Amino acid sequence: MKTISIVISVYRKVRELEILLSALTRQTYKDFNVIIADDGSDDFMLDFIKKFREKSNFEIIYLTQEDIGFRKNKILNEAIRTTKREFLVFLDCDCIPHKDFVKAHFENSEKGTVLVGRRVHLNEDLSILLNREFIQTDAFDRFYLRALRKSLKFNNQTSTAEEGIIIKNKLLRKFLGIRNNHIVGCNFSVSKELLLKINGFDENYVGAGVGEDTDLEYRLSLINAKFKSVRNLAVVFHMYHSKTQENNTNYDYFHFNVKTKNVFYCENGIFKPEKHIQG
Repeated sequence: MKTISIVISVYRKVRELEILLSALTRQTYKDFNVIIADDGSDDFMLDFIKKFREKSNFEIIYLTQEDIGFRKNKILNEAIRTTKREFLVFLDCDCIPHKDFVKAHFENSEKGTVLVGRRVHLNEDLSILLNREFIQTDAFDRFYLRALRKSLKFNNQTSTAEEGIIIKNKLLRKFLGIRNNHIVGCNFSVSKELLLKINGFDENYVGAGVGEDTDLEYRLSLINAKFKSVRNLAVVFHMYHSKTQENNTNYDYFHFNVKTKNVFYCENGIFKPEKHIQG
């Protein structure tokens, strides 16, 4: 049986992390552990983790590093090194999973395949409704209906609400043409074996954008990994926040360095040998 680690990237967002972890306590598939990959929060994050561990029904491994700028990829690589499990599901701390989220990733996993999902973008009003108590009720299972109603209003910031509808029937999924096989960094899963083969995340990306998803997808495609959609199966709700400013340097690095070289193995990744020779 496949063994699963859920890797959660976080930076200072304790409220959002508490809601996410609370959602994980009521997952229908329960054989997993959680690795919290913290990009340098203060001691309050550690204090919160210690308290949550006491009431948690799953193992929590907490990893952190010095706060000297955006180094998400570095702490994600540490999570890959740390886990002893063979299958990793990646979440951001502000993405709250439906109760069948882990089950969907587990049941659809295949050797040599990356599972890619999507997210419901909530507006500020709906995001405020989410808390630890609400997440642990059956009402949260129908939360997508509120998102759908909000999405019908003019100039509303709840979007992609249709991503919250769970569609399991294979014929219906085929009829609807449910696909979109591009990695979104807050909802995808992949084997540790594939990540080790490409040496994980490239730590040369030092800002948001491209480095956590586009780059990874490109390099995985170079080793002929397959990409399979779990859209409308592995559902998450993305809590509202102001738009993240993406780093233009990342785009330049990806387009003029990574794609130009056409190399799947990144030097500044999980392992940092002096020279890696492909063959």
